[in-house]
Amino acid sequence: MRELAFEVETPLGFTVRCTRAHWAFIVIQKHPAMSGKEAELRRVLSDPDEIRRSRKDPSVYLFYRADTRRWLCAVARREDGSGFLITAYPTDAIKAGEILWTRSR
Repeated sequence: MRELAFEVETPLGFTVRCTRAHWAFIVIQKHPAMSGKEAELRRVLSDPDEIRRSRKDPSVYLFYRADTRRWLCAVARREDGSGFLITAYPTDAIKAGEILWTRSR
């Protein structure tokens, strides 16, 4: 099995995992702004402000958590009860999609 960078339980009752190789691909190739933000990403997944379902794929979930003046977004796919991280990035806006979960205020 590939070496895990992390595996995090989400408020929706499933875990999201990410291998070290995939995390390196995200921070080097796709979204260098996420470099050094592994702990923050874990918190996005475990303690988000909001979770939405993708409009394009019902098995894809977008986890959002406020980070200073922007949002951190973690995108995960759930299959057979468990999930894996697709990507993660900072963003200025939350994407449209069905709201599945919001933090109780």
